[in-house]
Amino acid sequence: MQSYTIGQAARLLGVSPDTARRWADAGRVPTHRDECGRRLIDGRALAAFSIEVAQGARTEDGETCTSARNAFPGIVTAVKLGDVAAQVEIQAGPHRLVSLLTREAVDELGLQVGMRATARVKSTSVHVDRA
Repeated sequence: MQSYTIGQAARLLGVSPDTARRWADAGRVPTHRDECGRRLIDGRALAAFSIEVAQGARTEDGETCTSARNAFPGIVTAVKLGDVAAQVEIQAGPHRLVSLLTREAVDELGLQVGMRATARVKSTSVHVDRA
């Protein structure tokens, strides 16, 4: 089974290495040491923990606000407006997402560079590359 360093786990979870280290120190995710003394997280344990973390991402009142599961919270890095259409770029951790939508939708949402936004992905075709 593949194991991950704290830094690798942090990148996969979309958090800082310090946050991942605090979670490991608190026993929220089990770790073990390799022959060099590095703390590692078993791949299965990390997968289960990532689900737990995702389920814990709730609104302030404890409710989820959508049924969409593929949510990427991030920051708007670009807004390109056309007469009818618009292009919005969101940086969500290591992921850059680009959305094409109507200009009217961008205006109604008040999207501007620097504001927080969540990209929600719904697709019938998702490609997966093995790292």
